[in-house]
Amino acid sequence: MKKLRDLIYGVSLQQVVGSTNVGISAIAFDSRLVTPGTLFIAVKGIQTDGHDYIDKAIALGATAILCENLPTALSAGVHYVKVDQSAKALGTVSANFYDNPSSKLKLVGITGTNGKTTTATLLFQLFRELGYKVGLLSTVQNQINQEIISATHTTPDPIALNQLLRKMVIAGCDYCFMEVSSHAVAQYRIEGLDFSGGVFSNLTHDHLDFHKTFDSYLKAKKTFFDGLHKTAFALTNLDDKNGLVMLQNTKAHCKTYSLKHLADYRAKIMENQFNGLLLHIDEEEVWFKLVGSFNAYNLLAVYATAMLLDQDKLKVLTMLSRLQGAEGRFDYVIAPNGVVGIVDYAHTPDAVLNVLTTIRDIRKGTEQVITIIGCGGDRDKTKRPIMAQVACDGSDKVILTSDNPRSENPEEIIREMEAGVSPSNKRKTLSIIDRREAIKTACHLAKPGDIILLAGKGHEKYQDIQGVNHPFDDKEILTDNLKLQD
Repeated sequence: MKKLRDLIYGVSLQQVVGSTNVGISAIAFDSRLVTPGTLFIAVKGIQTDGHDYIDKAIALGATAILCENLPTALSAGVHYVKVDQSAKALGTVSANFYDNPSSKLKLVGITGTNGKTTTATLLFQLFRELGYKVGLLSTVQNQINQEIISATHTTPDPIALNQLLRKMVIAGCDYCFMEVSSHAVAQYRIEGLDFSGGVFSNLTHDHLDFHKTFDSYLKAKKTFFDGLHKTAFALTNLDDKNGLVMLQNTKAHCKTYSLKHLADYRAKIMENQFNGLLLHIDEEEVWFKLVGSFNAYNLLAVYATAMLLDQDKLKVLTMLSRLQGAEGRFDYVIAPNGVVGIVDYAHTPDAVLNVLTTIRDIRKGTEQVITIIGCGGDRDKTKRPIMAQVACDGSDKVILTSDNPRSENPEEIIREMEAGVSPSNKRKTLSIIDRREAIKTACHLAKPGDIILLAGKGHEKYQDIQGVNHPFDDKEILTDNLKLQD
């Protein structure tokens, strides 16, 4: 049981009606979860407004209401707190309710368009290998030491997030590594958290369906660094044109990493093959199991983060050289006839370009690259023709197909992708709506030694069609079809 006054500590208050000395047994922003003794936070969302459910929350026994607009008729015995932004207050209240767990471990946030999951996962694995108890909050899964908790969002809502962090503290975790999405920053999901450091990977075209403009997308990422305190570190990719922008207003201790420029942490690619990378990193040559220049950046970011967290250099490089990447990130299988199948979560033009560039750098030149690619429904439509164009420019054959069409017509999504296919590329492009059939077709087209890139879904185990998740595992289906080839 917490006192209301303790829960709203640090919140910018406009008005209080009633007492802040009342006991609160639970907090909720979903009226369906209200029980007697709850503080209900009325949040204005994208689709619904929590203010419309205040009466329902009170009927279910809410003791107090936190809102932006007080109801015209106030209920007797209910205590009201008026604030300027209830979404922002929700983060602070959540942190207070769970005893500010982020201040009781070292929390490091990783943000950027691409590389967040791999970087966070590698950090989690590395620090486990170094002997620490560690938490992970990522797109693929949340994890507390060995306990795996399924993830529904890149960054959970503030209540779920602080609840998970509290469990990590109870489990004795020393560190937590988490992906910080631009949505989470814009929606104040990380409000009230105490970060020990922030890492920036890169910024490319994505999520404009939500942010509307690239500038707004950039500002959301930058806001994360603006909020870091002076005892934290801010680590940025100097090779990204927006890397230094992230550091402009931060109070944190600023550090940089780069493959191309003078930076605090540097690396150079010596070899890049299907079975790994040889990097010259901080005066040491190390072989890593991950593949591609984009993973060289991820590995360098992980190494730099470990150094900023005062770890031993040689131990870190030794442990890091043994680790695998995140599931569905350049995840490859090799068929009996030598066809290489690669499953990757690439769902932005830049991510697709990165994977195809990696394949180009590794391939011998005689084999063909067959790319299977789609675009998600109810998401940024402006990238659809660009995705198709990038795929065509970097492949010998391209099959346009479905990728979580959600509420949209998959045929229409593919038509919008086809708009990006130039006349010269049309001869090497097929459109097959059924993703399973598209994979089967690619495997039939592939000759010994060819490379199949299956882009978009990565680790996901479903297809979202009209609100229903149908079981669908890209790697499993690709592997099964490759086994059938001579």
